[in-house]
Amino acid sequence: MKRLFSLALCLAAPAAFAHPGHATAGFFAGLLHPLLGIDHLLALVGAGLWAAQRGGRARIGVAGGFVAALALGFALAVGGFAVPGVEPGIAASVLVFGLLLAGGTALPVLPGVALASAFALLHGYAHGAELPVGGQTLAYAAGLLGTSAVTMGFAMTLGVWLNRAGSLAGLRTLGAGIAAAGVVLLAGL
Repeated sequence: MKRLFSLALCLAAPAAFAHPGHATAGFFAGLLHPLLGIDHLLALVGAGLWAAQRGGRARIGVAGGFVAALALGFALAVGGFAVPGVEPGIAASVLVFGLLLAGGTALPVLPGVALASAFALLHGYAHGAELPVGGQTLAYAAGLLGTSAVTMGFAMTLGVWLNRAGSLAGLRTLGAGIAAAGVVLLAGL
């Protein structure tokens, strides 16, 4: 357990730099952005692993709902709409996805998709709020959504592989590490 907590602290250390605002934008900046904020990366990985753990329609629903809600949140921010509680919600998403994964929690499909989508909306909003003025909005969004979908796809592939290998302990351990990072992120707010 000490090792897991140490790993979580190391992973969360760059969290202070997760949303610094960006001097450049465009497609390549959008491609990189989800990979540079540990909170966003852990949420994508956690949601993807949890979707894979669930399997079936839940896998497609969680992944599709996440990416669609990410785009909606981005559009809300770019459109100037206010969404409260974004940063605490993002940190909570890491904790919740980690706990769901660690506990092997199987929510019904619609509530699972709704939960993932609500968290994704907050992540998308944060991405859109960070877009610099005159920052090639559509190109940035395309890169952002592309990397997010691919990252979630890689996480789901890993989760499917771990499921097929019968490594429930592996999925639960990854979930515990993600949840620990979520605790550290929440504590840092």
